[in-house]
Amino acid sequence: MGKKTIAISIGDINGIGIQLALQNHKKISKWCKPIYCIDKKLLTQAVKLLDISVPKNFNIFGKYDNFKIKPSKVSKKSGKFSYESFLNAINLVKNGKADAVCTLPIHKKGWEKAGISYVGHTDMLRDIFKKDAIMMLGCDKMFVALYTEHIPLKDVTKYIQKDRMVDFLINFYKSTYFDKVAVLGVNPHAGDNGVLGNEEIIINKAIKQANKILQKDIFYGSVVPDVAFAPTFRKHNKYYIAIYHDQGLSPLKALYFDESINISLNLPIKRASVDHGTAFDIAYKNKAISSKSYINAIKYLVNH
Repeated sequence: MGKKTIAISIGDINGIGIQLALQNHKKISKWCKPIYCIDKKLLTQAVKLLDISVPKNFNIFGKYDNFKIKPSKVSKKSGKFSYESFLNAINLVKNGKADAVCTLPIHKKGWEKAGISYVGHTDMLRDIFKKDAIMMLGCDKMFVALYTEHIPLKDVTKYIQKDRMVDFLINFYKSTYFDKVAVLGVNPHAGDNGVLGNEEIIINKAIKQANKILQKDIFYGSVVPDVAFAPTFRKHNKYYIAIYHDQGLSPLKALYFDESINISLNLPIKRASVDHGTAFDIAYKNKAISSKSYINAIKYLVNH
C-alpha cells in the first residue's frame, strides 16, 4: 500500500505554521505525501523572512491574494489566507486528491477580522459536512473528548440532556472503538448522590442507555472529576469524556502540552491538528520551536 497523501493547511501565515511545515518536511515525507496549501509568492516571502530554503519536493496547492507577511501581527489578510488554506485542504480530500487534512494553527481574531463567521476549524467542519463533529484532544498516553466546547461555563448544564448525551456517546464510540471510557461528572464529588446537583443522574442514565445500545460496557461513570486525572486513576484509564472545555483540557495540557493533538471525530473526512496556537511571540525569530504536536498529528493521520 502506498503512502497516504496529507493536505496541510498552513494556518495563520504571520505565525509559526509555515516554519513547522518547512522544518519538518523531510521527516514527514518519509511517512506520507504532503501537499501544502500555500502559493509560491507567499512561500517565497516566508522562506526569505526565515532565512531558510524551500525543501525538495515541497508540493504546494492553491492561489491566494498576494500580501506582505507581517510576523506576529493579527490581520484581516492573514486571517483570510488561513481560512482559504483550510478550505483548499478540505476540498483536496473531498475531491479525492488527498486522504486526510492536517491543520496548523489559525488565529481566531484573524478570522473575525476577515469576516469569517466560524469560531474555528471544528465549527467550519460541522457546517460544511452537516455533521456533529466531536473534538478529541490528547496523545498516545491520554485522550480527552469534549462533550461541550466553546460555551460559557454558566451554560454547560443546559446541554446535559439524556438523549443528546446518548447520541454523543454512540457517535464517539463509532468513531474510535475505544473499549473503556471514563465519563466525568460535572459537580464536585460527582454530585454526591444528588447532594451537590442532579446532573450526574442524567449522565448516569445516558451512560447506561448507550452501553445497552452498544451491548457492551464501554462507558462508565460519572467519575469524580477531581480524582479522574490523579496518577493512580490514570494507571488504569486512558480515555476520558469531559463535560466542559477546561475540565478536560487543563489536566491534559498540564501533563502533555507539547505532545497533544486535536482530532475531529464523527466526520466523513479525517482531520488532525496541532494543539497549540500561532506562537506570535516567536514567529519568524529563528527560535527553536517544538514540533512534537505537529509530528504526532501527522503520525495519527498516517496510522488511522
